[in-house]
Amino acid sequence: MKGKPSDRAGYHHGDLPAALTAAAVELLDERGMEQVTVREVARRAGVSPGAPFRHFADRQALLTAVADRVLADFAEHQLRTVAEAERSMMRALGLGFVRYAIRHPRRFELIRTRVFGGSQPVELHQRLADIERVFTEIIVADQEAGVLRPGDPAIVGLAGQAVVYGLSQMIVDGYLPPDRAEQLAEQVLDTFGMGIANVPDSREG
Repeated sequence: MKGKPSDRAGYHHGDLPAALTAAAVELLDERGMEQVTVREVARRAGVSPGAPFRHFADRQALLTAVADRVLADFAEHQLRTVAEAERSMMRALGLGFVRYAIRHPRRFELIRTRVFGGSQPVELHQRLADIERVFTEIIVADQEAGVLRPGDPAIVGLAGQAVVYGLSQMIVDGYLPPDRAEQLAEQVLDTFGMGIANVPDSREG
């Protein structure tokens, strides 16, 4: 028995889970997390309303897959910022975090609910572990280069994360003026950096 035309159209993508996730990211950007429904994602992917459930148990599973895809894009964005850095790589890392939130506020909200809540979906553990490993390597590299003072990279990273997460949330919430958000973020990161920079003691020598 042949499938419905809509099903065949969806499977034409070759990878239906990826097509559904891409449609969900598009919907997220346009309307926000609350408007990402399985039915609308199926419609956009060109499949029947029941087709997504062959790959995602429910809406929450779909949103977790979307979060994984957004995290991958988020990490790539930050690493590009680091690659272009002329100063501290950690500063660039933080600036990349804030810029991503400014440009993709609805994606940031999804990450906030999946990553910074009381529990993290097990499906994201490997992605998050990989991101943390790379970011720790960046902090250590800055320390070895003498840009950052010695210290536990995990604590330095947590302090930096607290700053950029707080800034990003304030921007997304509209507390900081959007036309000055990035400028203010740079100033705050520079102020934070003065507290962890490896500045030679003036009493030495």
